[in-house]
Amino acid sequence: MFDPSWLLGHAKTDFTHHSSTITLTTKSGSKKTFSDLVKETTPPCRLNPLLFNGHLQTMWTAVKDAGPPIHYKRKVFQSDHEVYPGEFTVDFVVPEASPEDETLPERTTYFSTTGFEDLKSEDDRPMLVCLHGLTGGSHEVYLRQVVAPVTAAGWEACVVNGRGCALSKITTPQLFNSRSTWDVRQTIKYLRQIFPNRPLYGVGFSLGANILTNYLGEEGADCVLKAAVACSNPWNLEVCHHSLMRGVIGREVYSKVMGGNMMGLYQRHKEQILRNEEIDPEVVAKCKYLYEFDRVIQAPTWGYPTEGAYYRDAQSVDAVTAVRIPFLGINATDDPISSIEAIPWEEFKRNPYAVLVTTNWGGHLSWFQPGGKRWFATAIAAFFMKMHDDIDAEALKESNGEANGSTEPAKEYPIWDPSHRRLILPL
Repeated sequence: MFDPSWLLGHAKTDFTHHSSTITLTTKSGSKKTFSDLVKETTPPCRLNPLLFNGHLQTMWTAVKDAGPPIHYKRKVFQSDHEVYPGEFTVDFVVPEASPEDETLPERTTYFSTTGFEDLKSEDDRPMLVCLHGLTGGSHEVYLRQVVAPVTAAGWEACVVNGRGCALSKITTPQLFNSRSTWDVRQTIKYLRQIFPNRPLYGVGFSLGANILTNYLGEEGADCVLKAAVACSNPWNLEVCHHSLMRGVIGREVYSKVMGGNMMGLYQRHKEQILRNEEIDPEVVAKCKYLYEFDRVIQAPTWGYPTEGAYYRDAQSVDAVTAVRIPFLGINATDDPISSIEAIPWEEFKRNPYAVLVTTNWGGHLSWFQPGGKRWFATAIAAFFMKMHDDIDAEALKESNGEANGSTEPAKEYPIWDPSHRRLILPL
């Protein structure tokens, strides 16, 4: 039967969650469930009817859009990871424009040494930590559309750039990868030191959503973020890979474009990457699709035998069960990159801290509305501001306890380890 709802731009929104999500205490002392809060803050999904399927929505992201003018100052960090040293960059939102730096993305300049020292503060303004998608950076329009409304409301924000992304340099043979939680972990520890009173929140987009979800799962109940959102997370990377390669559009458009973007990073950082003797530049030159790049660059760079092993290790589908802060996932079921087949429906139902919002239309990091704004940006900003303005975050752990999963009781074998995706058994 013909459904005319798309003619009006009406997408269908569904909510997937535990039968009894965590109880939140408002600052006025009343109680509400996490699932109720998400349903209250999620706006109706009304999209551009001319972009009437996931492919059109996703491909519209290629149309030039200036987006909101967010200004950044960049700080270069030296990694403290004992296995993966090197450097990475974090871009902090600042209120004023600076002289252009041709070596950096638009509206971005470096902190001076004294300028960054002046950033330290005892204020209690909420702060949003952002992770971008594959080969992206703080300059991405989809990211700035989320940063703009929260910073206009008085929030602070920063973006953790993937290694080699956003015109940053690398000093070791490694780029970022889908499992690399160490840079965001170091950033958040640092933010806690220089902004001891700021409530911290996290948002990730696409690949950044996968990294953020893995970070949340690894941190568990010790996570210092107050709440987090994963937008267009591919969740199960191996499933998404096979879904892409199954169809002509997925293979010849999306996988080829993403592979080309990764090849661009390779060309930019070729001298450093080829310090790894396992990488053959003649083989790399023949790469066309994303998985080929992952096979000949990412796998040997990070120590994986195959790209499949990399996907299985890096995917965040199992990490959902270990998240212990209010966690919102947002996906479109017609997303041609983050496949519906990869969405962890049952994992969300098992975790009272997690709610998944899905729409039947919206594409990948798209959800374009008439006029060019993106629905997810409004939904994410509304969620974060509701959590900060109305919810007593300090009461969360006290009010939920073991019944809602914040404390795991002692277990005998077998023990499920979400971060390593294995049952732990005695040998």
